[in-house]
Amino acid sequence: MGKVFNVTLDGPGGSGKTSIAKAVAERLNIAYLDTGAMYRGVAYYMLTHGIDVADEKAVLEVLDKVDLKVTKTESGEQKILLGKKDITSYIRTPEMSMGASTVSKIPAVRLKLVDIQRRIARDTSCVIDGRDIGSYVLPDAEFKFYLTADVGVRAKRRYLELKDKENVTLEKVKEDLIARDEQDSKRDFAPLVVPKGAFVIDTTNLGFDEVLDLVLSKISI
Repeated sequence: MGKVFNVTLDGPGGSGKTSIAKAVAERLNIAYLDTGAMYRGVAYYMLTHGIDVADEKAVLEVLDKVDLKVTKTESGEQKILLGKKDITSYIRTPEMSMGASTVSKIPAVRLKLVDIQRRIARDTSCVIDGRDIGSYVLPDAEFKFYLTADVGVRAKRRYLELKDKENVTLEKVKEDLIARDEQDSKRDFAPLVVPKGAFVIDTTNLGFDEVLDLVLSKISI
């Protein structure tokens, strides 16, 4: 087995980081870890148990009961389990996105999930995307990237992802993205920032293959 290394991709919603991260992991034949899905998993537990994700005291009272696991399907796709239940298909809604953003402001929640993320990254070469990976979770990662794009373009991308699954409008998706951008960048603990040493890519006018090739060109292993 070769040396363990990590690639981090940070950025706001709709910037393309998740699809690029999966493709990079496939090209490099290493693992992919979607940390945002982990926060969505915590939000799913809270919301389905009638707990206000903004109520820190209530969240902390049940946090130890959140039995979250990251596994893979036979095809290699990441799967999020809550106990024995596969919740992967339930956590990609705008409600879960905002819930994840809100619950992630609670330091104890971030510490719980960051510990899991760091353990995985320590033992396994992987591509990890999120909003604080290169800045807080893995500040010493070998290869760090920050993807961004115009909010209108990001909203259109997210809308196309959701329109066949949810009753949403482009305007509402854009509104939600702006709200989450502000919440993530202004939180006190591990906010969304451009990580030190990260290569910044504005994907507004770039196609998927162009972004992928650019990222891969900066990775030497």
